[in-house]
Amino acid sequence: MDFTDRRLVFRPGDDGYDEETAGFQTGFAQRPAIVFGAESADDVVAAVSHAAQAGLPIGVQATGHGLPGSSEGGVLISTRRMDSVRIDADARTVTVGAGVRWGQVIEAAAAHGLAPLNGSAPGVGAVSYTLGGGLGLLAREFGYAADHVRWLDVVTADGELRHVTAQTEPELFWGLLGGGANLGVVTALEIGLVPVARLYGGAIEFDGREVDPDRVLRAYEAWTRTVPDEVTSSVAALVYPDIPQLPPHLRGRYLVTVRVAFTGSEAAGEVLVAPLREIGPVVSDSLREMPYTDSHTIHSDPDFPHSYYGDSVVVGELDVAAASELFALTGPAADAMHVVQINQLGGALAKTVGPSGNAVPYRDAGWLVRVLSPFEGADLVAVRAVQARAFGLFAPETAGRLLNFAFGAGDRPDGLYDAGTRKRLAELKATYDPANLFRRNYGVTAGG
Repeated sequence: MDFTDRRLVFRPGDDGYDEETAGFQTGFAQRPAIVFGAESADDVVAAVSHAAQAGLPIGVQATGHGLPGSSEGGVLISTRRMDSVRIDADARTVTVGAGVRWGQVIEAAAAHGLAPLNGSAPGVGAVSYTLGGGLGLLAREFGYAADHVRWLDVVTADGELRHVTAQTEPELFWGLLGGGANLGVVTALEIGLVPVARLYGGAIEFDGREVDPDRVLRAYEAWTRTVPDEVTSSVAALVYPDIPQLPPHLRGRYLVTVRVAFTGSEAAGEVLVAPLREIGPVVSDSLREMPYTDSHTIHSDPDFPHSYYGDSVVVGELDVAAASELFALTGPAADAMHVVQINQLGGALAKTVGPSGNAVPYRDAGWLVRVLSPFEGADLVAVRAVQARAFGLFAPETAGRLLNFAFGAGDRPDGLYDAGTRKRLAELKATYDPANLFRRNYGVTAGG
């Protein structure tokens, strides 16, 4: 890379600097000393080498749904231009560049009757999502996205571009998948696709002021005990703000929603969801047969940039009484808006894949509890206090937290890995990044 090329290099005050540092997450400002807009792996090599020579911390950003780590006063590598997608329909794989979003892969794979193991929001970066594990719409049937990676190209702190497989560098392969952006900059990876062209799914919504949320929770938890691994689902609760930007039927409404994705037939799906429809009167019911390209409608996540702070805990069994108290804490009586989601885990998520496995932790957990809170300015202090109370309800059952759902809370590293995984990642850190250039370390440093 020519560091004088102003099209690719941005410093504070330059035209394009603010655009280059902006992301989907607007709640936390970034002020790196220099931004490199990478278009190729060679550009990433040059940027990492420059940072290493200068002793500057490195952050990496594709779409900006999460945070790139400690790039303050350092180097930010923007990978959004590296957006190539190559499908191998015969091998059922896709090779994606570092800046690819899942929506691109969904569309490309659908032409071949295939689907990726993406999450609920198609605007999320495929590579960063996968490095954090990747808990997707079909997770209980197929496992984590990280479980399906074949190889990765990664630039490590020494400026070397490595082609990493489970056979060539098994330990690094293990650590990259689940270890996040702590060991290098992944410029591309190849990942398996699944033979899914359609599914049965959608959401069934209850008015939380008319149907007791505790009733929904207890019915949902009982229902999950009866479903096969081909069903991946969650229950969520949200008080919509009373603002003109929303459709009139949502303004100020408190909705408790069960979301379902099932790869079986429509007839079988109708039988499976019948108990959910018996919980009480519904506000809406979108459960239906759909092409996989419509799978984003199951969650209908917002697609516009905004500020948010979120965290999660994983637990063995779901304490429904604690979940009910959580809904009360974050419901209509709360002083601010909070989005709560509880995901059933298990199934393929509990299985270790391949001879080397990967660093995705807590596979024996049965449930994921998430709280995400939009905020503005000083409201973050109050948001953190509410979330501390919320997750404290599950303390007796908590095994840890999941990296991909620490939205702004990644600066609190406790619980992101179990002790054995953290020790193994620290050994890799000492080998591949002893100077700690990649400071999105989640509590894992070369020192242990």
